[in-house]
Amino acid sequence: MSAAEILKELPKLTEAERRAVRQKLLELAQVNEAVALCDQAALEGARMFDRMEDGDARSQSR
Repeated sequence: MSAAEILKELPKLTEAERRAVRQKLLELAQVNEAVALCDQAALEGARMFDRMEDGDARSQSR
């Protein structure tokens, strides 16, 4: 089902069904935010290790 089809059907839902849809959208947004935060933390960790390795390489070449 396409997004356009879903949007077209929303007005036909009961209030309880729309609440359930809102709740699911919020859950999905939280999951996506958590994944983004984990990705950011992993990237920052990798950058930190890169800097540490660069520093070790520079100190060993002296």
